[in-house]
Amino acid sequence: MTLEDKFDKLSMHDNREDREHVNTQILDKFSDKIKTDELSFSRGKTNKDKANRATVENVLDPRTMRFLQALMNRGIISDFNGCISTGKEANVYHAFAGSKQPNNHNELKNDDNSDVEKSNNSEEYPEKREEYAIKIYKTSILVFKDRERYVDGEFRFRNSRSQHNPRKMIKIWAEKEFRNLKRIYQAGVIPVPKPIEVKNNVLVMQFLNRGDGFASPRLRDYPYKDREEIYYYYYNMIADIRLLYQVCQLVHADLSEYNTLVHKDQLYVIDVSQSVQPEHPMSLDFLRMDIKNVNFYFEKMGIDIFSERLLFQFVISETLPNFQGDMRSLPDLMDYIKKNLIVKKTVEDEAEDEVFRSLYLVRNLNGLEERDFDRFTEGKFDLLKSLLAHDNEKNFSNSYDKNINEFDDDDGDDDGNSDDDLEEDSDEGTDEEEESGEDEYSDEEEKILKGKKYEDKDEKKQRKQEAKEAKREKRKTKVKKHIKKKLVKKTKSKK
Repeated sequence: MTLEDKFDKLSMHDNREDREHVNTQILDKFSDKIKTDELSFSRGKTNKDKANRATVENVLDPRTMRFLQALMNRGIISDFNGCISTGKEANVYHAFAGSKQPNNHNELKNDDNSDVEKSNNSEEYPEKREEYAIKIYKTSILVFKDRERYVDGEFRFRNSRSQHNPRKMIKIWAEKEFRNLKRIYQAGVIPVPKPIEVKNNVLVMQFLNRGDGFASPRLRDYPYKDREEIYYYYYNMIADIRLLYQVCQLVHADLSEYNTLVHKDQLYVIDVSQSVQPEHPMSLDFLRMDIKNVNFYFEKMGIDIFSERLLFQFVISETLPNFQGDMRSLPDLMDYIKKNLIVKKTVEDEAEDEVFRSLYLVRNLNGLEERDFDRFTEGKFDLLKSLLAHDNEKNFSNSYDKNINEFDDDDGDDDGNSDDDLEEDSDEGTDEEEESGEDEYSDEEEKILKGKKYEDKDEKKQRKQEAKEAKREKRKTKVKKHIKKKLVKKTKSKK
């Protein structure tokens, strides 16, 4: 066969359909092994940069700036100005109100209707716009990291546990302060800044100024006119603690001269983010700490203060002896404090305060630990009710000292006839002496200090020697380690 015959047999037409069929078979066979992710250009690669979290003044990062821009777009704020104050957990900035009011504005009380009308007409009266204070919490550089103990045990935030993520925790913290401010403001018994809006870690509230563009002074920086004014604000702060506890159902937990402002001759309470409800496991400890801080400041101011235990009883008592007035009225409570509470003067009062600071306060049996239950059954452990049970007249009336003096005079008259009484009732006296002697003996036994700290040196030496001998005897009958391992292996192999 020649070469020409072979060319004639060749098919010169294009078998395109057959080739496409083969290609589809190959593609179906190896499609799961072909990586197409590297060839897709539509999805961009996510790049994380430190610039996305870079902050200005420790709070203003790009994310927070977007929240502020959202508040401006909604018309809540119009102008964002400079920083007013800085703290361990947040910075406070000044701003002007916008053209619109937030949704919750109508729910809150408006004590100054004229100011609201002026803020609504801000376009006509731009110089009379309402001023806001914007509190921005720190999210990147956290100095205050002990927020868990203020949130744990709080019933309102039982489903909001995001403590491992600082940004989520800060969001809960801002919401907590907003809700506490709203609760106190709606109660209407204590002056607080009016809460406006909260957005993540940004809280907007009323700005308290002194009229010349500057913020109202803290109680720490307030220039007192005279000694009477110091007493006035001391009584005011004590009454505020009681109203917070009884009416608002809150314990401030960080009350001091730094967290109160003097605005228009009124004491405003601020910084309530850490405030807890009375049902919180540590609410009583926080309350005792607040009383201690208040007393410490006003004692430095050179005035006579009340004992901490007395103030604690005054705050948690549902009823007050000889009180005639409105329990929700701040002036009535201040007048009662001034006239009825006893001033701390003696060294014994200071010693009682030291003991009170170290007491373990238990509200009910649910807060009692197992190791303390035996002491409670024996009557050696007091619940919270024991602080309120006896001697209200001693704690809440100045007439107690007069009664004591009258009682001493009566005892002096009875002492003149004491000899006759002893001769007539000699038999009863001997029985009473025996019983009292037994009681004194039992009291002395209870006062004996126990524990290794108060142990005698000779007794300690003897105790250690006995312990060594006991260990030595135990080692004689102890199974050696290599024998024990063999026995363990044998038992495992049998199984």
